[in-house]
Amino acid sequence: MILVTGVSGRLGGAILAGLRALDGVEVAGASSSGGGTAGVRLADFDRPRTLEPAFAGVDVLVFVSAGYAEDDVVLARHGAVVRAAAAAGVRHVVYTSLAGSGELLTIALAHRWTEACLAGAPFAVTVLRNGLYAELAAGLALAGAAGAAGSGTFAAPLGGGRLPVVARDDLAAAAVRVAAEAQADLAAAGEPGRHAGRTYELEGVAAVGGRDLAGALAGVLGRPVVYRPVPLGEARTALAGLMEPYQVGHSMSTYANVVAGLMEGRGGDLTTLVPEPRPVLDVITATLKAALAG
Repeated sequence: MILVTGVSGRLGGAILAGLRALDGVEVAGASSSGGGTAGVRLADFDRPRTLEPAFAGVDVLVFVSAGYAEDDVVLARHGAVVRAAAAAGVRHVVYTSLAGSGELLTIALAHRWTEACLAGAPFAVTVLRNGLYAELAAGLALAGAAGAAGSGTFAAPLGGGRLPVVARDDLAAAAVRVAAEAQADLAAAGEPGRHAGRTYELEGVAAVGGRDLAGALAGVLGRPVVYRPVPLGEARTALAGLMEPYQVGHSMSTYANVVAGLMEGRGGDLTTLVPEPRPVLDVITATLKAALAG
């Protein structure tokens, strides 16, 4: 039995759908709003008492990280998941972490803490160190689309740097493969198999920068668009009224790392699990077209 957490989110939902499409795989989802939907269990990371019952009878748990909160909240959530998985007798946990290229990002803290917590747990662990989503880069381009349409200038706080991005669906496909094979190994041999103890670096195989996003906007808008780097201070001021304070901090950390050239790709294992990743500029362009068409 495989259980996927966070299935109300896009990554968890895509993983659940991918596993359900496979023959002979018993799978269920879990979310904080579960319990009223067929095949979805109630597992609220902020209510630890819901977790052990949700994990009952589970062999492989796909633990989709629960960010979007202050670090202490995320640590409490993730610690509760690890303890509940151990108490419920889960045999293999597959955790969606952060790629090594993001080691200096502020969001890395909770992921590395969770990896250490999992390493001390009594079950097999596979860590999927996911790269940043191509869809997030598309969101940054979308935020500048109005300006690009009006003035022909795309402004963003990326300096001359680039960052490796990967399609969310490719990360979901990697998780589907690992979880299904982990379950098959348990069924065949009675113990964790080929993915146990492995850490896979799943950053994107291509990097994008401000000029790439300007080019994508130009193609969608049908007019020339040039890139203008925005100073970090200007970006921080603009974000202050749009996001929670912790989100501003995480966003600025990402921008600063890109500007410093510290987010360039280091290679990794993506093509080991997903032999033909989606071209990220195609993903970004398709996301922009869909958003601007609405």
